[in-house]
Amino acid sequence: MIVLAVTWKAHPGKEEEMKRVFSLLQAESRKEPGCLMYVVHRGREDRSRFFVYEQYKDEAALEAHRATPHFRLYARGELMTLGDRLDAHLYEPI
Repeated sequence: MIVLAVTWKAHPGKEEEMKRVFSLLQAESRKEPGCLMYVVHRGREDRSRFFVYEQYKDEAALEAHRATPHFRLYARGELMTLGDRLDAHLYEPI
């Protein structure tokens, strides 16, 4: 299994639009056969911060995710206009 943890920050005034796009990306990503978990979280204190926790069966499943039309449309497209990706880290279970 491989885990990807990503943090985003919405531009001022774009928080609700970012939430909407993340909801679409989350719904589509969960349909992928190699996606074990895809959960988007929103900051309680800073409502402009979003944390994405993703689990994939293996590296090939993660690469398949990155090649999907919904990833290109939302993650590489719309989200990039609504905020900034602050960090992204890969993990594996111990």
